[in-house]
Formats: sequence, structure tokens, C-alpha cells
Amino acid sequence: MNRHATAIWQGALKDGSGTLDMQSGAFSKQPYSFKGRFEDESGKSGTNPEELIAAAHAGCFSMQLSHLLAESGTPAEKLETTATVTYGPTAGGGFEITESALKLNAKVPGVDEAKFRELAEKAKTGCPVSKALGAIKVTLDAKLA
Repeated sequence: MNRHATAIWQGALKDGSGTLDMQSGAFSKQPYSFKGRFEDESGKSGTNPEELIAAAHAGCFSMQLSHLLAESGTPAEKLETTATVTYGPTAGGGFEITESALKLNAKVPGVDEAKFRELAEKAKTGCPVSKALGAIKVTLDAKLA
């Protein structure tokens, strides 16, 4: 199984801009730029690679945990996961991604706290995106409602 996305960039880093297209059509000519990646803390001037990684991580983790919970006989009613990807300057002058912090609020009828935590940790380490992010710190703050 392969998935693809296409990036088109024009110009230099600081004054250039680009668009992203996804195979699914979820994004079509979605803008991205230096400002959107490094200057606009509101996140409203377009997407950026870190935001896309965060979306992928939150979605993958939620799906993995959903599977594990259902397999254990306690399917989730609702899993709300936020992934916050941290990136910043390096000593060498570049930028790097250092962490993806997963924050989960879950409604899972019938599951006890210990089993919930066990499965959430298993999903954190087992989801394919977590595995792909093996070079960075991945944390999990899981709350059961």
C-alpha cells in the first residue's frame, strides 16, 4: 500500500511559497510558506510539515488504540487525540523536530483504568507513525472519562 502527496515550491526559502496536494483530495493546492512554518504562531497562514506530522500521529494513534480497545472487548465511544509536534532551532543554525506529545481524552465504557493505560501505551509505541517518529521523543498524556 502506498500513499502520496505532492509539494510544489517556488522561490527562495523566506520569500517563496508552495502548495500541497494529497492523493485523497483532502488538500488541494493547500498553501504553505516560511511565515506559516516559522513565524505565524496562530497557524492561520497555511499548513506546514509539522502540522501534517501532528495530524498523522493523532490519527494513527487513535486508530491503533481503537483497534486494541475493541479487540479487548471494550470498544471506545470516543477518542479525542491531540498531537503537538515541537520543533525549533538547533545549535548548528538549522531547525529540527524534537517531540510529538499525544494528549488523549477517552470515553471507553467498561474498561478499567489499568487496562486503559496498558492499551494506550501499547498504541503509542505500536502505531506506524510512532514507529516512524523513532528519532524523536513521543509522550502520552491519557485521560479516561
